[in-house]
Amino acid sequence: MNKNLERIYNGIIKENPVFIMMLGMCPALAVSTSVTNALGMGACTIAVLVISNIVISLVRKIIPDEVRLPAFIVIVASFVTVVELIMKAYFVELNASLGVYIPLIVVNCIILGRAEAYASKNPPLLSAMDGIGMGLGFTFGLVCIAFFRELFGNGTLCGVQIMPESFQPVALLIKAPGAFLVLGFIVMVMNALHIKTEANRRVESAGCEAGCAACGVSDKENCEKKEAKA
Repeated sequence: MNKNLERIYNGIIKENPVFIMMLGMCPALAVSTSVTNALGMGACTIAVLVISNIVISLVRKIIPDEVRLPAFIVIVASFVTVVELIMKAYFVELNASLGVYIPLIVVNCIILGRAEAYASKNPPLLSAMDGIGMGLGFTFGLVCIAFFRELFGNGTLCGVQIMPESFQPVALLIKAPGAFLVLGFIVMVMNALHIKTEANRRVESAGCEAGCAACGVSDKENCEKKEAKA
């Protein structure tokens, strides 16, 4: 597969940030009350991801390692500010609906994670494709969660009435607990289909049943054990 297409495929399917890597959970659960919000948040994240990845890739060789992360944050924050101003000027209602979660894109672990793990080590074109893939994967995750929450919680999709008048909405799905219930349901289906999340992989690689927070085995130790066995 072409490297550029591979980056997009990985971001949407193989390394989906919401369902596989379990990243960006805060905005994924908070703004997924409607498909419109999910698409808006996804579009903002894609824009910031792509542009910041390109810029970080271009300047990666001139940024000292000692200030690498602060420099990345400044770059990301600059583009988030631009996106926020555009939203306030042209998408007033959507901006009000998304609220504080637009400026919080600055500290979204997906953005900084891709900057550190990929854009800082690869050329601009591949970094842009990685940003598009991860952004589309994030948007896909948001829309999937929002689809179930809005449809069964309000009986609408993108504000348009879909369910018949006799349908009784499940109001819980629009509230905070509903986000966790829908995410849990989707992960349950993934497990039934044997689609492994990053959490599954870490548990399997450590050879344990659960209790990751209390586990004292580090990734480095796991690697050393595997090398010793080999």
